[in-house]
This record gives sequence, structure tokens and C-alpha cells, in this order.
Amino acid sequence: MLFADKLRLRAFLAFLQVSSRLPLRVIQFLGAIGGAALNAVPNRVRATVRANIDACFPHLTAQQRQRLSRDSLRELGKTIAEAGAIWLWPKDKLFALIQESKSCRLFHDAYKDGRGLLVITPHIAVWELVGLFYSSLYPVTVLYRPPHRPNLEPFLCRSRSRFGARLAPTSSKGVRALFTALNRGEVVGILPDQDPGKGNGLFAPFFGHSANTMTLLSRLAHKTGARVIFAFAERLPKGEGFRLHCFPADSAISEAPLDNSLAALNAQIEQAIATAPAQYLWAYKRFKTRPAGEGSIY
Repeated sequence: MLFADKLRLRAFLAFLQVSSRLPLRVIQFLGAIGGAALNAVPNRVRATVRANIDACFPHLTAQQRQRLSRDSLRELGKTIAEAGAIWLWPKDKLFALIQESKSCRLFHDAYKDGRGLLVITPHIAVWELVGLFYSSLYPVTVLYRPPHRPNLEPFLCRSRSRFGARLAPTSSKGVRALFTALNRGEVVGILPDQDPGKGNGLFAPFFGHSANTMTLLSRLAHKTGARVIFAFAERLPKGEGFRLHCFPADSAISEAPLDNSLAALNAQIEQAIATAPAQYLWAYKRFKTRPAGEGSIY
């Protein structure tokens, strides 16, 4: 490991340790200040957020889009600031802040069905919480993309698996682990709204634009016959914690043809985002890969 990489890792871990000693309300307040600072000066993150929101919400006025961009950056700041609490707090302290909405009865009933349960979790608020919470109750395997900085991977894997989750990397071995878990009647969790890269997905509509969309989720659902639901965490105001939401997936996600499956998947991600639009990860370049002949959104 290079010396500079070691320094960055130590700084990152120190940030997590310090932030994890603060109450959630203070953590979120400081995160919101950081997000407001991002909104105050030109930078790449702000540019990406504004480009995404302008593209996805053309029906809003310019003032409404600017307000949503501002709120989104504040929520992004909270997500970053909360990382220490999410990854380091003990189970009892962390789970005391989680509320399951009545809709989450669906999760428990779907698991009892015994066909395997495929859980779709968009990048809303603190998506890590979904896997942490439910892996303490059920056998859960989570698909993850190894970080760009390999020295971070051991820490991230320990943090994500600390309540019982098994982690499956985005590799052929990891994909086999997902199929195996579903065939055993277990739970598999996938974040569905990442660009899989050029040549590794198919384009499907997302907020009226073509988005390169993963096909793995649809193939898992179709080939295993597993139940499919959405589950995500909403951040509550004033440090009150987080509320988990669940809703059933459209049956089209599990059925052929693939174009219909991916369109249904993205439509329901939009449905989840509507619960808390500012808490979605608009800082991610969801439209980075473009169809031939279409210009860049960024």
C-alpha cells in the first residue's frame, strides 16, 4: 500500500471514529452544513446534482429545481456524516433509531413464503441500513461493488457484514452466490440503480431518459422464481432516526421480455424516490453511459 493511501485510510477511519461519538442530531446538523457548503460554491458534485435534477424534473420551475438541488446536497452531507454511526455503532444503539412502517410486514411475510426473497434497495438516504437491519433477522446475501481504493475493502466488508450479512462481489463468483442463496430460500439484497458500465446492461427509461440498467436483477428473479420486493430507508427529521418502507415489485420485473422487466424496475425506483426526492443520491452520474447518438447529460 502506498504511503499516501495509508494516510487517506487513516484519515477516513479517524473521521468515522470522531463522528460516531456524536448524537445523531448533531451528526446530521453538521452534515447539513457540509452539504450547504457544497451548494454554495461551484464544484463537480453540485454540477452533477443539478444536471440530474434538471433532466429528471423538467416539469418543475427553475426555482423548484434549485431548491431540490439544495436540499439534496444537504441530505448528501447527512449521509456522509452518518457513516461513522451506521458502520460503528453497536446494534442496540443503531437499531433503536429504526422504525419499520406497516408496509414492512410484507418483508417478513415474503420471507416465510420460502421461495427466496430478492430485495431491491435504491440509493435513498442510508441504504446501508436495510442490509444491516434485516441481516440481523434473516440469512441475507448482499451484492456489492468493490471500492475503487482496495485498501478500504476490508473495513467496508467487516462493517457491512457485522450483523450477519454475507457479501457477494460483482463477479461471476458473486453472482453464483446470489443464485445459491435464493435457491436455498434465503434473502438477496441488490442496489439496482448503478450504471453497470458500457456493454454490461441495457437501456431502459428512467425519469424520461435512457439509463443503462443492470439485467442481473431481472435474470435472478426470472430464473429462481423468488419473491421480489422493494425496501428502503427514509431519514426522519431532527435526528429522530430512520423509517423502513417496503412495497411489492411489479410482476413484470420477474417476467420476459427483458425490456419490459427493466422498464418496470426503473418505474418502481421512481416510485420509491417519490417518498423522499431530496434523499435520493442525485450526486451519482446515473446517465453516464449514453445510447449511440445521444449527447451527455453532464
